[in-house]
Amino acid sequence: MVVKLAKVDVVVVGTGWAGGVVSAELSKAGYKVVALERGKNVTRDDYIGVKDELRYTDRYEMMQNLASDTVTSRNYVDETALPVRTRKEVMIGTDLGGGSVHWAGATYRWKPYDFEIRSKTIERYGKNKIPADMTIQDWGITYDEMEKYYDRWEKTAGISGEPDPIGDMRSSDYPNPPMKESPAIRLFMDTTKKMGYHPYRVPAGNLSQAYVNPDGEQMNQCMFCSFCSHYGCDFGAKSDPLVTVLPTAMKTGNFEARTGAYVRRVLYKGGKATGVLYTDTMTGEEFEQPADVVVLAAFTFTNNRLLLLSGIGKPYNPNTRQGVIGRNFNAQFNITFLGARGFFKDKKFNYYMGAGALGATLSDFAGDNFDHSNVDFINGGGIELRQYGDGAIATNHVPKGTPGWGEEFKKNSIYYTNRSLVVWYTMATMSYWHNFLDLDPTYKDNFNDPLLRVTYKYTDQDRNMAKFGIEKSREIMEAMGADIIDEDEVPEEFDHVYDGMHYAGGVIMGTDPATSAVNNYLQMWDVDNLFVVGGSAFPQFAGHHPTATIGALAYRASEGIVNYLKNGGQLVEAKQKSSIV
Repeated sequence: MVVKLAKVDVVVVGTGWAGGVVSAELSKAGYKVVALERGKNVTRDDYIGVKDELRYTDRYEMMQNLASDTVTSRNYVDETALPVRTRKEVMIGTDLGGGSVHWAGATYRWKPYDFEIRSKTIERYGKNKIPADMTIQDWGITYDEMEKYYDRWEKTAGISGEPDPIGDMRSSDYPNPPMKESPAIRLFMDTTKKMGYHPYRVPAGNLSQAYVNPDGEQMNQCMFCSFCSHYGCDFGAKSDPLVTVLPTAMKTGNFEARTGAYVRRVLYKGGKATGVLYTDTMTGEEFEQPADVVVLAAFTFTNNRLLLLSGIGKPYNPNTRQGVIGRNFNAQFNITFLGARGFFKDKKFNYYMGAGALGATLSDFAGDNFDHSNVDFINGGGIELRQYGDGAIATNHVPKGTPGWGEEFKKNSIYYTNRSLVVWYTMATMSYWHNFLDLDPTYKDNFNDPLLRVTYKYTDQDRNMAKFGIEKSREIMEAMGADIIDEDEVPEEFDHVYDGMHYAGGVIMGTDPATSAVNNYLQMWDVDNLFVVGGSAFPQFAGHHPTATIGALAYRASEGIVNYLKNGGQLVEAKQKSSIV
């Protein structure tokens, strides 16, 4: 029997950056908000003193258990997909704060070109530059419109950084100065400056100094302890929802976070979302949470699956190329983080002090910052060197050709300890008609609901851009003085390893309901009191990390939801955009 609960103004599914920002903004505005999180309740205290590589790096404790709820995967539309079963292959965050708690901290704004990629590419290079099977599209919003939301999120998160020397208009500087410059970072920056490039320190969600954000939340200075990626922060020095937006929401008295709440359906009647159905994972009880506004702010996979299971929106059909839910699945997979590793005979570096976003980068080959007339791809990526603070075993790199055991391995392993660096290209991924999400017809979860199916294959665009990035990374590593350089190899096909955790699309934004699911407030065209917030809105993926854009879009969506509630169920600008399609 389903227990029907008291109605609230807003129910939010997910408590990461997307759901956290929405929860904070709506509860600050005086609305009663309930956020539902399928993982367990955690606080900062749960991560104090926990530096356990076996538990978190090797056993993925902060990631979703895939035994009963995973995705299935295939490369081609005529294949049978198979479940992805190990957390080494697919890492999806769980627990209060979601994947935003275990992120590394790299924070980039995307470029004006990224938001208007189709029109700007055609304007500069002509229609023939875009392959016929590529389905990229403009976002329905410009960088200039997004800028204030980027600025707001950066101040909430306390980002430490310096402006990109060839970057775009900013209304203000980052709220904190950049992270420290280690010898390895200095070598990269000095070298690339001499090469005529424009390096800068990676904007970081690891704080360079103590900081109080505009909501009054205190964040601490990074201690360079090295336990960022896959870990919660010991010191409250990493920008995440547990130290920012969730405490802000809780202080209002208008917010409740319910953990162990596995949302299974968006309830829908008469053209409106009426609430959500969820199961308490501890007791097995089912609850209906009614609300005036429903916000799906979970991970990309979850947002897509909930809409498909709920029968909301027209599912994408790759045979007809019609439909929108599941369309334009895009991501940063293993092909998007390739580069070159250099081994040095006369230089040593301290790997073990670091932070998730301690590093340097350059954007000379990102977006459309360089002429693409004579390259066989569009868009680009940032080139990075990062000093994460890796563990001794994980960073025991030896040159290619070294045996995996024996005398030569021991000799090289000892000699090259602290003597290698890696530079890589974080490349963009474009959307194609054959890369999409739908419900699997074979595999189901514990509730007998179909699993989400991923259909994804690499393209010539991907492989060509990866080769370009590896070549540029090698050139930089040579100039840095490496004696031996090992280049990464470009895979021929996607191998079903969802590393990187940057999965997006499927509920994409735009101006045309025929090719997008949500408008530029992330309000569904079909259901005006349903907002779908997060990376699922990306029509394609830019050549930098996505978190800042997710945070900025969450502020944009929050503004839209407040306007919707104030205006008696109308979002005027969104309706106008709909009417001109």
